[in-house]
Amino acid sequence: MGSKNKLKRFKENLSFSNLLQPKRSELLSNSFRFKGFWNDYFDNNNPIVLELGCGKGEYTCSLAEKYPKKNFIGMDIKGARIWSGAKYAVVNSIENACFIRTQIELIEFLFSENEISEIWITFPDPQIKIQRQKHRLTNINFLNRYKKIIKSKGIIHLKTDSEFLHGYTLGLIEALNLKLIQSNHDIYLNKNAPEEVVDIKTHYEKIFLSENKKITYLSFQIK
Repeated sequence: MGSKNKLKRFKENLSFSNLLQPKRSELLSNSFRFKGFWNDYFDNNNPIVLELGCGKGEYTCSLAEKYPKKNFIGMDIKGARIWSGAKYAVVNSIENACFIRTQIELIEFLFSENEISEIWITFPDPQIKIQRQKHRLTNINFLNRYKKIIKSKGIIHLKTDSEFLHGYTLGLIEALNLKLIQSNHDIYLNKNAPEEVVDIKTHYEKIFLSENKKITYLSFQIK
């Protein structure tokens, strides 16, 4: 994507009422106004589902359309990508979806205890190199962050093309004695895969499928 197109998207992002871009200092000072009050933002008490590393927002928007009685929040640091989801939601009047542009490491400054019902992690960078393991979105430090904000028996979903990340996460689930709900090593050959896992395809998933890569999925609870 050209720099001019990116700048155009960054500028349009500022006009989207459904895209929040809090400053790091605002979050670290615990002055973010919607922490603990996300139901005020959506103006209802429906469950809140969070998508981490939402990219172009395909899951956030598609799930919001499929489940109008739930609220959905897509989170990503890439402004040019998150523009796609925010724009789609505006154009299609999807009022139960919004987006946050910030680092996932700051998640506990965005949400209060028990505020999130489900978390989706869709096609994250597997960070295979050992020196990059601290950036894996299912490592123990991130799981501890998620535990602070997710409700009891809240579900975490991981959809990835990386057998490495799938296996790594399975190992952590077993080591930490977490509750595994489902594990599929190829969702398109497994008839038990949830409907939304098979039906919703992200931009990157379509690329992976064109390269004949298997798509894996697992879900689990951390408390």
